Amino acid sequence: MDRTGPRDRGDLGPVATAAGLPAGGLPDGIGSQTLDRGLLVLEAVTEAQEPLSVADLVDRTGLHRSIVYRMVRTLEHHRLLSRAADGRYRPGARLAVLARTVFPSLRTAAASPLVELARRTGMTAFVVVPEGDLAVTLDVEEPRRSLAHVSYRPGVQHPLSAGAPGLAILAGRPPVEGERPEVEEARRRGWTRSHGEVIPGYRSCAAPLRDRTGACVGAICVVYVGDTPAEDLAPHLTAAARATEDALAGA
Repeated sequence: MDRTGPRDRGDLGPVATAAGLPAGGLPDGIGSQTLDRGLLVLEAVTEAQEPLSVADLVDRTGLHRSIVYRMVRTLEHHRLLSRAADGRYRPGARLAVLARTVFPSLRTAAASPLVELARRTGMTAFVVVPEGDLAVTLDVEEPRRSLAHVSYRPGVQHPLSAGAPGLAILAGRPPVEGERPEVEEARRRGWTRSHGEVIPGYRSCAAPLRDRTGACVGAICVVYVGDTPAEDLAPHLTAAARATEDALAGA
């Protein structure tokens, strides 16, 4: 994450992506080692700020060059990676097609509220969904008229137990023994905040999202740098959450 202007967008570094696939691969005897290696290569490319060469991928994954070469050629064949004229690899068009099948109802329902939330706050807005013990970023909307904002991207993940997005999801669930006081407080007021829990120096506010059955399916959030009071952002967050939930109910 970085605070940048429109011509100099930063991106998430290794701290924010540390919850991704482990560089060491799968434990012995579990799953497919070949598939695991392919996913390591695919994740390295999608997390990079710029296209990567085979040598770059060897450095980032720790895999042997011959293995990386086989992986990128296979992924390119399936259009999950695209090779530029200089031989470097970037995410392929097929990824966009596959992404549309992930939480389609939630993505559709949150699309307009995300745009409005980013516009009203001048901050980067995003939706996260739970995946096991992680909060995973599903979609992101950056403000279109802001001189400086935090650059964020889909796929970022962090523990549910840390940061406003995760705490909001926990607040949308029934109470459990030993939960953080912040979760109970968020459940009571309908939103929560955090400062520096995921990446030092960054603030986040979030509100839970529920489907028509009342089950929590994610959270809608903003991330920013500065001293804007969370209380000033709360009305915009809860309005975006209600709009998303209304759209989900009508889906």
